[in-house]
Amino acid sequence: MSMEKMSNITIAYIGGGSRGWALGLMSDLAAEEALCGTVKLYDIDKDAAICNEIIGNKLYDRIDTKGKWRYKAVDSLKESLTGADFVIISILPGTFNEMKSDVHAPEKYGIYQSVGDTVGPGGFMRAIRTIPMYVEIATAIKNFAPEAWVINYTNPMSLCVKTLYEVFPEIKAFGCCHEVFGTQKVLACALKDIRGIENIKREDIKINVLGINHFTWIDRASYKNIDLIPVYEEFVQKYYEVGFDGVDDGHWMNDTFACANRVKFDLYKKFGLIAAAGDRHLAEFMPGNWYLKDKKTVKRWMFGLTTVDSRIEDLKKRLEKSRRLVSGQDEFIINQTGEEGVRQIKALLGLEDLVTNVNLPNKGQVKNIKDGAIVETNALFRKDSIAPIMAGELPDHILSIVNRHISNQETVLKSTLSENVKMAYTAFINDPLANLERKASLELFKKMIENTKEYLPEFWLSDLCVK
Repeated sequence: MSMEKMSNITIAYIGGGSRGWALGLMSDLAAEEALCGTVKLYDIDKDAAICNEIIGNKLYDRIDTKGKWRYKAVDSLKESLTGADFVIISILPGTFNEMKSDVHAPEKYGIYQSVGDTVGPGGFMRAIRTIPMYVEIATAIKNFAPEAWVINYTNPMSLCVKTLYEVFPEIKAFGCCHEVFGTQKVLACALKDIRGIENIKREDIKINVLGINHFTWIDRASYKNIDLIPVYEEFVQKYYEVGFDGVDDGHWMNDTFACANRVKFDLYKKFGLIAAAGDRHLAEFMPGNWYLKDKKTVKRWMFGLTTVDSRIEDLKKRLEKSRRLVSGQDEFIINQTGEEGVRQIKALLGLEDLVTNVNLPNKGQVKNIKDGAIVETNALFRKDSIAPIMAGELPDHILSIVNRHISNQETVLKSTLSENVKMAYTAFINDPLANLERKASLELFKKMIENTKEYLPEFWLSDLCVK
């Protein structure tokens, strides 16, 4: 396809020094022949953005690059956003030092977290660091790119998207998460295992999605004319005790990002719907004594506690990969990631229609969740339009759990914006994982605030006398 026939666009990438998501985006853009343009990389670590600029621009003249893109590291949000058609946000709010406190400080109080970025004490702390950053980002988008479509990949997803809309209600933002994709793959495996039907693409598994990010549910699923709910039920019965490892690349015993889907299976047996996220995330939404009571319990449910040390080791590998790509020691391999960001961009440009799961303010797509709460359902992407698909209602026994988390998340946002530490503490202690007696919960709260103070506004530190 000639350059004249490509859609020439500008993307602002906030967090453009990423050593993971950024390389994936480059790969997906390079593989897409219908798009070309400029990606402006903004990161508080400009040297990291410059590395990605070098890596990305090396792709331009390669014969196997279908999408031609220029990458430019920039100095400010204003510079990145000015003239942008699309904005991608993928940031790490803080450093691994803060994340280590998020995930591991609660362990001294008997609270174990398998991810620690969405709910639980870790999700709370990550949120209060992230919200001020997103206030700044939303304000900048309002001032410099008010018509741009904004794609958020950062966790805690629901609170990031909610903050964007709270600051700039007219923003055209949505949150993307690939957790549901993994459940579609599990359903494809179930079809192969139970019915002998092979070579099924994830996208061919049609599902109705409803819930909140990382605690999403499927109440209808099909492949062509086959109802997959009975298939999944038989699959659950078969693998409930022994687990099923056929989806992730790693094995749960030696890969802290993998699982054997036993939490997912157990939630199906308890609640009657398919839980559509990875076990590591799902476990954190439930009471701590269900799946995260202690390390033995976690092992029995066949998933991992993702340590921050493992993330640090992974970053070392990605930094080395980046160094070798910049120096030319290694050649960038163009390999599509399976993420749908580029397809979403194409759909919003009018090049195709797309139905996929996204996080948006509720406008009735989940009937029995209050309007304005950030929910995850399918939506139809068309030219300059995202139309949420009406997903129906959650059953009451699931709704009560979902509403508790929505209430906590919105209390975190309200308390952060109004600088009310005592209100924030109520959300901290109301989380199902934070089942501590009052003295211990207050001690942990203060300790975790202290550990992340470098990234917090001063009011958090001046009001640590929560009583």
